[in-house]
Amino acid sequence: MVWPNNTPPQRDGDAAAGIEVTDDFEGFAQRNDIFTRAFWDKAVMSKHSAKFFASYRMEAAPRRGDGFTQRDFALRNAAWLISDLVSNRTADQGLRQGFQSPIQSDTPVAEDTVEVDDPAQMSVEIKRIAKFFGADLCGVTDLDERWLYTSRVDTRDMSDAPHDLPEGLTNVIVLGHEMEQDLVATYPSALAGAATGREYSHEASIVMQLAAYIRNLGYEAVPSMNDTGLVIPYAVKAGLGEYARNQMVITPEFGPRLRFSKIFTNLPLAHDQAKPQGVRAFCDICTKCAEACPVKALPFGAPEVGGGNVSAIKGVRKWTSNAEKCFSFWAKLSSDCAICMRVCPFNRDYSQTRHQLWLKLALSPLRHLALRLSKNHGGRQKPGNWWAKDPN
Repeated sequence: MVWPNNTPPQRDGDAAAGIEVTDDFEGFAQRNDIFTRAFWDKAVMSKHSAKFFASYRMEAAPRRGDGFTQRDFALRNAAWLISDLVSNRTADQGLRQGFQSPIQSDTPVAEDTVEVDDPAQMSVEIKRIAKFFGADLCGVTDLDERWLYTSRVDTRDMSDAPHDLPEGLTNVIVLGHEMEQDLVATYPSALAGAATGREYSHEASIVMQLAAYIRNLGYEAVPSMNDTGLVIPYAVKAGLGEYARNQMVITPEFGPRLRFSKIFTNLPLAHDQAKPQGVRAFCDICTKCAEACPVKALPFGAPEVGGGNVSAIKGVRKWTSNAEKCFSFWAKLSSDCAICMRVCPFNRDYSQTRHQLWLKLALSPLRHLALRLSKNHGGRQKPGNWWAKDPN
């Protein structure tokens, strides 16, 4: 379905967020997400994809390669445990929570509502509570229905199903969760996958706790991870970072090295604003991620209006990956890949002064110099060195 004629596809705030929506915009059905397609689309399904998903349980296939031993797979799968427990608790009902359906709240909405006289102050409070529970970043934006999936997926037969979100939700709280830099440095490896799994488990806990806090205040709150809507546009509009060539959000605190989760709520909150600082201009001249991709799934040219790829949203001008190529590499690897994250010049430890100075350079008219200084940045570290490192 093309976007309704009575609703303009472009909205206030889009330009600042770097979002360009055309008249051909169509909402995205999660059934077309590449990971969901791996369960129903013969163009994506393969013996490798089946082994990929099985390897996250007890069917990992360790091999001699550094980073793919039994110990590496053991850490990766253990890191995913809490996320798996949450996502599988209603699997028999076709609800894979946090991935193909929202996380179900165990906390009822309180009958008595705490009055909110100052939404701006409440936003400050929510950010404080989010960090108390363990989130590394937190921003707030409006619930822009363009980025909601047009339907969720009933995982019993992979069919479309309604979201059944509560009425009256108006805001989205976006949370960022930092991935461990030393593990990211070992991509591609099963060991590096522990960085991803740990944050999915963390975010499952954090969004449930923060949503419970809001519900105890007397407001609706729906905790969400990969489900229900596209988190990247919400994260950008919430002022957490800028969209990049590698399909990630570049943040000033962690570069691309984090996962995002979200909460849909009707709690009165003040919205943050997008903060364009120059990432787009840097990505215009940098193709390190595209060059490093083993299957050349990332674009080298300027942003284009997507839609040619089944797993790409239609009617949005942006850098879009070839999801089929990307996932095929993951499947053959039997683990996730984030080489594009590892080699990104923005992937740095910004607690160090030299990296803070580099960031200022990269976001300035001297970005070409910053790119030259990043020539040897992002090399792969041996997974064995991570195990050998003294934790103290």
